[in-house]
Amino acid sequence: MQQEINQQRIQNMYQMLLEMAAGNFTNRIQRTEQDDELEALVMLINMVAEEMKESVFHSGFVNPHYTHTHLVQITFVLDADFVIRDYISTVPKVLGFSPDALHNKPFSTILSQKSLPIWNRVTAALLQDTTYNNTEQLIYISQEQLLVPCFCTISRLIHDTSILVSSVITVIADPIAAETLVSADDPDLHGGLSSYSDVQLMQHVYDYILVHLDSPLPSMKELSRIFGTNDNKLKSGFKHLFKTSIYQFYATERLKRAHLLIQQTTIPLKSIAFMAGFPIYPNFSRAFKKRFGYTPMDIKRRLSGVLLWIVSSALWDVGV
Repeated sequence: MQQEINQQRIQNMYQMLLEMAAGNFTNRIQRTEQDDELEALVMLINMVAEEMKESVFHSGFVNPHYTHTHLVQITFVLDADFVIRDYISTVPKVLGFSPDALHNKPFSTILSQKSLPIWNRVTAALLQDTTYNNTEQLIYISQEQLLVPCFCTISRLIHDTSILVSSVITVIADPIAAETLVSADDPDLHGGLSSYSDVQLMQHVYDYILVHLDSPLPSMKELSRIFGTNDNKLKSGFKHLFKTSIYQFYATERLKRAHLLIQQTTIPLKSIAFMAGFPIYPNFSRAFKKRFGYTPMDIKRRLSGVLLWIVSSALWDVGV
């Protein structure tokens, strides 16, 4: 019996390593109560995945062209008893189940042990509040017994007893190309970058901008204060390393994210324009066409339907 359990644990680690090799650092291996070498390996793999997710440093290299490449929306429809009644097509793909495997199952059966107390608290609140709408971090368990953490928007429909559980996760689809990496020993490492710590500083600025795309870009003086450097070094170093100015990078990444949202959600175009920093839609359309060669209305939207419009609106309301 123990040998079969250990074989399953090894299989879980194997599956996790395959996911990481494909560029997916979101999943985690579920921990057990065992205190042995296999459990130590599980902890190590989870730690590596977390580090890979949070950082773009790879063996002393910096990747100056890292960005998200694919947004995946996960949505469940639960009944008043918190049983799964429906879900969108991406759910089986992300969690690795067959298309019908989750239908009529209690939602709690796909949550990790760590998430069950949170879910119990949520269900108690849902029973008391018919207008409940909140965001919680829940951890799903995939078919391969890997953990998939997500920030989930949980809300009741206004004219129905159904409950929506929705989230959007980022998947990095393309492996990192060697030619996009900058080494500490790069002979062309100039442009105001006198040491590898300067390169790391610029990478931190890069990451900060990606994390704060929803917010206005701070001034150069404010960015310099945040990162403990001066304006000239910040501007020249960033442009040398990433081949673009800080403002242009910020504007381009907002447009890239807008492109993904147009493709893969049903959020209204005007709302996406506002999220990208364009309160006037024609200005957004012009900037979008200049960047991609076509207008937002030329894109075929992947998701459709009344339910997904409700979901997208809920995500927009809470800023997901």
